[in-house]
Amino acid sequence: MKGAIVVDTDRCKGCSLCIEACPMSVIILAQKRVNVHGYPYVEAARPDECTGCASCGIVCPDGCITVYRMKKED
Repeated sequence: MKGAIVVDTDRCKGCSLCIEACPMSVIILAQKRVNVHGYPYVEAARPDECTGCASCGIVCPDGCITVYRMKKED
């Protein structure tokens, strides 16, 4: 499986729960950037390594992360 995440950066509060939940260490806290509310937000640092497990989306308390999954083509 190949995965991709989309983060609603305007709603993200930078709680970092998704960073801890990601088994592939795909997500990081954006450095020196904040959203419209003044919070640092998360982003996919290594999107090619995302497996689409959805752990990040499940633990996000504000529902900021949408996970997409697709089969890898050989």
